[in-house]
Amino acid sequence: MNRNKRYGSKSLLAVLLSVMLIQPTVAASPISSGNKLALDAKKQIGVTVSYDPAYRKLAFPRGDVPIETGVCTDVIVRAYRLQNIDLQQLVNHDMKSNWSTYPKHWGLKSTDKNIDHRRVPNLEVYFEHHGQALSITDKDSFKAGDIVTWRLPNSNLPHIGIVSDNKAADGTPLIIHNIGRGTQEENILFAYPITKHFRY
Repeated sequence: MNRNKRYGSKSLLAVLLSVMLIQPTVAASPISSGNKLALDAKKQIGVTVSYDPAYRKLAFPRGDVPIETGVCTDVIVRAYRLQNIDLQQLVNHDMKSNWSTYPKHWGLKSTDKNIDHRRVPNLEVYFEHHGQALSITDKDSFKAGDIVTWRLPNSNLPHIGIVSDNKAADGTPLIIHNIGRGTQEENILFAYPITKHFRY
C-alpha cells in the first residue's frame, strides 16, 4: 500500500496541528510599560488633591503619606508602586551602596527611609544609576512614562513629573505632576528649565 495514501490524512492533521501551535496568538496590542505608568499616574488625579511637604515617619517598605496629599515625588512613587516597583526600598538600597554619589544638601550622615525617596535630587541620582538619560531639548524624545525634572525659576526648587500619553494641541506632551494643587495633568514640559529626562 502506498505509504502516503495510508498516512495521508494523519500527516495532514499533524501538519495542521503543528502550524496552529506555532502561529502567534492574535490579541489586542498590550499597553507599553510607559503608557501604563502614565495611566497609573493619572489615577491620582482627583484623589491626591493637596500638597504637603511635611516630614512624616513612614512604614518600610511601601510606606506612604495619606493618598489625598503629598508632594511631586509622591506622584512618581505611587505610579511605580502600581507596577510593583517600590522606589522607597530601591532608593534606600542604592543610597547605602553608593552613598558618596548622592547629594548631601540636608546634612544627613546616613540614609533615612522616611524621606530619601521623596527628594527630587535623590531620584535624579537613582535614575542616573538605573535608567536611561535622554535629551532635554528634543520634544519628540519625550515619551509616555518618562520622568522629567526641573528647577523652578526664582526659587530654584527641584520639581519632578511623569510624561503623559496625552499631548497639547501643538504636540507637546502633557505632564502628570503635583506642584501645589494636587496631582494634575498639565502642559508644563517647557514651562521651567528642564534638568533631567529619564526613561526607567
